[in-house]
Amino acid sequence: MIKPESLKHLTISANFAISVDGKISSSLHRPSGWTSKEDHHRLLDLRRVADAILVGRRTLIADHMSLTVPGLTKQPLRCIASASGHLSGEENIFRTAGGAIHLWCPKLPENLPLGVVSHHGSLVDFLRELHQVHGVHHLHCEGGGEMLRMLLEKDLLDELHLTWAAHTLFCGANAPTISGIPRVPLPISQHFALTHFETHTTIGEVFLSYRRVVNSDQ
Repeated sequence: MIKPESLKHLTISANFAISVDGKISSSLHRPSGWTSKEDHHRLLDLRRVADAILVGRRTLIADHMSLTVPGLTKQPLRCIASASGHLSGEENIFRTAGGAIHLWCPKLPENLPLGVVSHHGSLVDFLRELHQVHGVHHLHCEGGGEMLRMLLEKDLLDELHLTWAAHTLFCGANAPTISGIPRVPLPISQHFALTHFETHTTIGEVFLSYRRVVNSDQ
């Protein structure tokens, strides 16, 4: 699969924390906050170099996300992906000052909170509009697994950042991974090169970064 020409200059990265068995949450969808302060600081550092942050609606609500960076003058755009497009306006993101809020919903949503920029159509169309119209050159995804899976299915992910938390074991056949439910494989294999490896034995975590590698036979 080849990245669309219109997105060649858009870098798409993602950041996830995984348990010792490779899960991003429990089968009951435990909210974030189960990793260290060091991991949270890394999350903010990764946000600082992004023009826009992307997250699925359910993750946004479960983790009470504001998608902001403390102390940053120019805040990244805050992008939400939702199949339903339903936002009440009571979510934490609307109670926190930050970048403009963009919603991608495949169908035209109704009754959106004031100030939300709405996008409908395909995911690629949405990313193209962010890139070409809103000046986004680096889009950073923070969840959930279903959101990242959509990016992976279209081979759009350039960088992957993982915190491997060796202190937590989630288990459960339905516990989600970074590409959704484990029993549903991706249509193609994708190869990434390890670019960063940092161990923190006192907190039981390893920080990893990868870069997409496209082989000649892909």
